[in-house]
Amino acid sequence: MRIIGLDLGSKRIGLAVSDEQASIAFPAGILESRGRKKDLAALRAMIKEKDIERAVVGLPLHLDGRKGPEAEKAIRFAKDLSKLARIPVEMLDERWTSMEAERLLAGGPQQTKKKKDKRRVKGTVDEMAASIILKTYLEQFAQQERARLDSASPETDPA
Repeated sequence: MRIIGLDLGSKRIGLAVSDEQASIAFPAGILESRGRKKDLAALRAMIKEKDIERAVVGLPLHLDGRKGPEAEKAIRFAKDLSKLARIPVEMLDERWTSMEAERLLAGGPQQTKKKKDKRRVKGTVDEMAASIILKTYLEQFAQQERARLDSASPETDPA
């Protein structure tokens, strides 16, 4: 089962895709935002092309856990994507993903002063944030699957 991870932003959507076993998250670039309808259509096409069966969208909560306007937008986007692409779309708390992505990329080309290079770096951060969202989701998904399998297996009598 292939899964896509999305880091929604006002200018770009960071993308990550899993392998077919849903065990590894790979950065998959960015989608320059061109408006909600066009973004949803582009994602639907990508989901169909890559045979994606599930999506996870970063939920931008406030540090204290409250939902703000950006979180509400993300929830609506996820619902619309699920309906349009006809796949389950789940949400994952993304409070620390952009900071973690910037930390992982520290010392790289983000030290540049050129405008074009800064845009490229921001895109790299968005793509890395999507990878972190997806990686976290895949780890949680695997734990849930193991727990489900453990509870479904017949217990053996040690005696």
